[in-house]
Amino acid sequence: MRLVILDNYDLASEWAAKYICNRIIQFKPAQDRYFTLGLPTGSTPLGCYKKLIEYHKNGDLSFKYVKTFNMDEYVGLPRNHPESYHSYMWNNFFKHIDIDPNNAHILDGNAADLQAECDAFEKKIKEAGGIDLFVGGIGPDGHIAFNEPGSSLVSRTRLKTLAMDTILANAKYFDGDLSKVPTMALTVGVGTVMDAREVMILITGAHKAFALYKAIEEGVNHMWTVSAFQQHPRTIFVCDEDATLELRVKTVKYFKGLMHVHNKLVEPLYSMKEGN
Repeated sequence: MRLVILDNYDLASEWAAKYICNRIIQFKPAQDRYFTLGLPTGSTPLGCYKKLIEYHKNGDLSFKYVKTFNMDEYVGLPRNHPESYHSYMWNNFFKHIDIDPNNAHILDGNAADLQAECDAFEKKIKEAGGIDLFVGGIGPDGHIAFNEPGSSLVSRTRLKTLAMDTILANAKYFDGDLSKVPTMALTVGVGTVMDAREVMILITGAHKAFALYKAIEEGVNHMWTVSAFQQHPRTIFVCDEDATLELRVKTVKYFKGLMHVHNKLVEPLYSMKEGN
């Protein structure tokens, strides 16, 4: 497990975007060899998406041979609703890059048979050859995707009832009106993300500090589902200084002492431009 600590949100976002960029380019995707990327929503990854768009516009990165699978989607919210995760992904990322819409997979929260939709999503991931890199974010209670506290750590894509803490946190996107916030969602399971060949989790802000502490300094616990990734062979937690406030001083010093190693993963920034 790696813990990458940057000074602030912008630098953490840039480091994560550089890592994703380099992983895609080093993979050398092609028509018969797609890179498969798992993606999150929420406020935390927005800075990362902006940098990836920048790399694409500069000609350094193409998503032509990339397939994506999103973590979750609300149930019952129209696809074109401004707060649906379909809208989020297209407005904040997909419409700004060269990904084939057929390769951008997002769960359908309005499917007639929700369980069949979840099963089909798992099948599509398998048919794509599995996820090469799954990027995730967490809630203040340590949930990843919508795997709320108490979720099975071997769970698969399924229908979940949202915890009140999550509903309260998401109310800001619905004019603060709790009655407008969806109470159910389709989500990949912890086991689904654990199956990825590599996992990168973005954690920023003081309000996520206790969750980061639970994620890396205490044991694996289904009440803090992000803690499961202690057992993944290739997990990177990317955080800012504020998110480390609950960590032991020696933990922070240890991982900061490895930053020269971590920075070799993103420097130099590779490019798809000819000759680079």
